[in-house]
Amino acid sequence: MENIYKKTFTIRTYEIDSKAKVKLSTLFNFLQEVAGEHAAQLGVSVVDLFKKNLTWVLSRYHIKINRYPSWGQRIKIITWPSTRDKYFSLREFKLVDEKNTPMVLGTSSWMMMDLKTKKPVLPDEFLPEIHYKPERMIHDKFEPLSKISKTEIELPFRVRMHDLDLNNHVNHVAFIEWGIETVPREILQKYSLVEIEAAFRGEAFYGDRVISRTENSIDGEQPVFVHQIVREKDEKELTRLRTKWEALKQK
Repeated sequence: MENIYKKTFTIRTYEIDSKAKVKLSTLFNFLQEVAGEHAAQLGVSVVDLFKKNLTWVLSRYHIKINRYPSWGQRIKIITWPSTRDKYFSLREFKLVDEKNTPMVLGTSSWMMMDLKTKKPVLPDEFLPEIHYKPERMIHDKFEPLSKISKTEIELPFRVRMHDLDLNNHVNHVAFIEWGIETVPREILQKYSLVEIEAAFRGEAFYGDRVISRTENSIDGEQPVFVHQIVREKDEKELTRLRTKWEALKQK
């Protein structure tokens, strides 16, 4: 029996941007929601792990967006655990429209961490037997993302209470938003984000000040940006991102 989870969403007014398309933050929140609900169904949610002094920490994300859902559109997200590799558990995502046509594909890597030691633990020691569906939506080996070689744009942010999650540190969606915020305005207005890779490398907490930096790394005719987010007080690297953009189609 395939171990998959499905959930339907309808795109609401407060979940869209100025183009009446779903916000990137909303999309990642949807993915987080289905991952969390499926984990709860399997008995391995964050709340379940808290009882064992453990938690899940997101390590990597790779998302490809073929088409953004629109205001009022009804979509379905399908997710499943695809494999386990030592300390990492991989989870796949597929977002489809009303005709089951894929709109968004994604893969992710999660690590189980001891809350006291802040060190990873082997999931096999704590997880129940889980059936894996080996199909990958994106065949990513999660090699290290490139570092920024030259900062071209830089913006500061302060961690708000709103940015925290159940682990009481900054949720990954906030890091993604901070990275995208440094993309030049002309790109945001005339292009659409079609691919994003993220590597989460450190924690930030309420009151911390972080710096989001970006470098333009053109790939042919498509704009590509490399992003880095660091903690201001010690330059600790928190997140690396790589985003790829495509010109909006003329109506």
